[in-house]
Amino acid sequence: MSRTPHILIVEDDPEIGMLMKRHLVAQDFKVTVSTNGVEMDRLLASDRFDLVILDIMLPGEDGISLCRRVRATSTLPIIIVSAKSDDIDRVIGLEVGADDYVSKPFNPRELIARVRALFRRVEMGQAAPRASAKRVSFEGWEMDCTTRTLVNPEKSLVTLTPGEFNLLQVMAERSGRVLSRDQLVDLTYGQIGATNGRSVDILVSRLRAKLKAGGAGYQFIVTVRSGGYEFVAPAVLYSGHA
Repeated sequence: MSRTPHILIVEDDPEIGMLMKRHLVAQDFKVTVSTNGVEMDRLLASDRFDLVILDIMLPGEDGISLCRRVRATSTLPIIIVSAKSDDIDRVIGLEVGADDYVSKPFNPRELIARVRALFRRVEMGQAAPRASAKRVSFEGWEMDCTTRTLVNPEKSLVTLTPGEFNLLQVMAERSGRVLSRDQLVDLTYGQIGATNGRSVDILVSRLRAKLKAGGAGYQFIVTVRSGGYEFVAPAVLYSGHA
């Protein structure tokens, strides 16, 4: 992005919040720190941010609830940070829409690396699509791969995160093919925010839920035992915007 990325940190421990801010500012990021969900809402409404770093354990509304609420209306990238090391918390964080998860205590260099990697994925996801298709149509749904929008048969926009759109595009363009979890990561050049089988499963689950909520009459993405996933809806690819 041409301007300096603006990061919002939501962390109730002032020492940790300022530590993260200091290291990120040293890497030329613009950083604002808030301590709870009320402040977060006020800041998101009054300023433009490119990433939220969100602690789970917060006073009042916790980070999981805040993440779910932000993701319901926005594709703003979110990294969850938590002292909880249980896998269940990591899974829940990803299931409600976080793009990445960092466990405390963490090396500041790891956090910076994850921030940069997430910005790269977002920027690459917003670039012109690699495939020749400019539009993909299936069962009355329309994907515009240039504007990166998905419209259901009722002409309503279905909001997808960059990772969800990349995953759907790759699968729809290969309708009828079984794709392993590793293939899905490779075909999207790692831009779906998933690096292992479990995180791919979570992303597929999120995408299925959005398609169902958008009016999908049946499951477009089916699980193939010991294989991976298959997009079963017949798809038509267009090279232009006819």
